[in-house]
Amino acid sequence: MQKNFTLKRIACLLAALCLAAGLVGCADMPASSSEESSLPTILVGSDVYPPFNYIGEDGAPTGIDVELAKEAFRRMGYRAEFTIIDWERKTQLLETGDIDCVWGSFTINGREDDYRWAGPYMASRQVVAVMPGSDIETIADLEGRTLAVQSTTKPEELFLTDASLPALRDLYCFEDRELIYTALGKGYVDAIAAHEVSILQYMQDYNAEYRILDEPLQVVRLGVAFGKNDVRGLETQLTATLDEMRADGTLAAIIGKYLANPEKFLEVDGLVE
Repeated sequence: MQKNFTLKRIACLLAALCLAAGLVGCADMPASSSEESSLPTILVGSDVYPPFNYIGEDGAPTGIDVELAKEAFRRMGYRAEFTIIDWERKTQLLETGDIDCVWGSFTINGREDDYRWAGPYMASRQVVAVMPGSDIETIADLEGRTLAVQSTTKPEELFLTDASLPALRDLYCFEDRELIYTALGKGYVDAIAAHEVSILQYMQDYNAEYRILDEPLQVVRLGVAFGKNDVRGLETQLTATLDEMRADGTLAAIIGKYLANPEKFLEVDGLVE
């Protein structure tokens, strides 16, 4: 499958988007509550990715993954502290020990051997979205079109490596996830691809209107990644804790604060390894 994805095109589009939207720098999120300050800290690396991880009105990190991490690590005898990372450097940060784990709507599928995984704790649909008036109705209609994704995410990997997907004219990959929405809204690209929940959240937060294709790119398992050289066994302990939280209803209760029908996001057992 031929893919003409040139650096020049990406650079030009990025320059246009910078003028249109501006780039937001990454910074560490505020520290978590001090009520459990006596516990040892687990530093969790993540990206700003509503509704999984974002800054609440009180200036503190919140979201599905933040609440799940705080509760799970509390049960394990730790205090979870979140920090915003350069998502493209997540593997390096794990390997150097700058963070303890990556927890941020992170897809296990295709990365099973890249990390030590805890979970899966949720299922998620990777989907394609277009503007309401677009003539793109199916994934096959993306043949010869342009698509924007966040760099190092599952949609990027799929369109770069999966020969069964249509050949795009150009694939634009941005470190800042919000630029994919700007690119679509400004007409720089024909479509975007991301987690369905994230697209729906963006539409709600910014009163934007997109049309999500019925056919998903992939239904994936979300997990928590630890470094390959991390021999503490935390991934095993965390998997057991997440299973406990699933059994006692905690997972459904937390997810249900952000998403309707939380049980459908917990149907991970039937997904392909």
